[in-house]
Amino acid sequence: MRRYGKHTDEDDIRTRPNRKGNRPRTHIRPKHEDAAPGLVLTVDRGRLTCLVEDRVVMAMKARELGRKAAVVGDRVALVGDLSGRKDTLARIVRIEERASVLRRTADDDDPYERVVVANADQLAIVTALADPEPRPRLIDRCLVAAFDGGLTPLLVMTKSDLAPPDELLELYGALDIPYVVTSREGLENGAAADLVREHLDGRITAFVGHSGVGKTTLVNTLVPEDRRRVTGHVNAVTGRGRHTTTSALALPLSSAEGGWVVDTPGVRSFGLAHIDPSRVINAFPDLVPGTEGCPRACSHDEPDCALDAWVAEGHADPARLYSLRRLLSTRERKEGD
Repeated sequence: MRRYGKHTDEDDIRTRPNRKGNRPRTHIRPKHEDAAPGLVLTVDRGRLTCLVEDRVVMAMKARELGRKAAVVGDRVALVGDLSGRKDTLARIVRIEERASVLRRTADDDDPYERVVVANADQLAIVTALADPEPRPRLIDRCLVAAFDGGLTPLLVMTKSDLAPPDELLELYGALDIPYVVTSREGLENGAAADLVREHLDGRITAFVGHSGVGKTTLVNTLVPEDRRRVTGHVNAVTGRGRHTTTSALALPLSSAEGGWVVDTPGVRSFGLAHIDPSRVINAFPDLVPGTEGCPRACSHDEPDCALDAWVAEGHADPARLYSLRRLLSTRERKEGD
């Protein structure tokens, strides 16, 4: 029997003939023009929960997609049994182009980036003002990921009954980020949800934050129980189930404008190995004209950066440049620094 090494030419590979001649082998994939559109709500052990019209459908990725993975928020095309009945399974045959992507790496030395949520319009960064203490470096990293991925950030500060928000508001004031301040009582009685909901209608919003800040409690109050049940029973499609804080889950808002919230697992770190500084500065349109004189591949945080002289000439607020550089330099700083 002939053996092949690791480096064989295509001419060395023996192909199996098709004796019947009725099914020639081909690399042309089916177009699936009749595939139904759907939205990925959650992913659990290779099974994807999708919304097809008003039905919740279980699906798995078609082999023809190769290593391309679908994530929560993806718009997909499905074929097969789309009835949503128990013990049925559809196939995802196409993942549509993404409008935005929230990505992270395990740490700053990890070259492998992970897509957390696709097609979100907004990133709600939830932080407690006390118990646990705020982590500005983590907030900075989430902001960088939002700007890099094309999401609008929203800062949600909880537990204002334990500490005032003044210090954080001063730190992020130059960024002009919309924000909401809530109290622990507000999280419990639903008043906090009403304040936050004003920023969510008609949008897809991903929620991030580390454990203990009240993120999932807030999401639970934003989404009525009957709507949680729509996706809750399929979150255990494998028979084992998962809590919503261990895997991302998209939930529909009950409002005239519609909208979705995506609850993501609590984060301990937010690696930024994948970040391109040129994408981050696009979130500072008032500073972009000043980069025309920058050297090639300028990080905008180095001695030869043209932004220094441009801002000194009065073209932009120095606080804005300071904020940009603080965010860019967070890639070199640990979150606890």
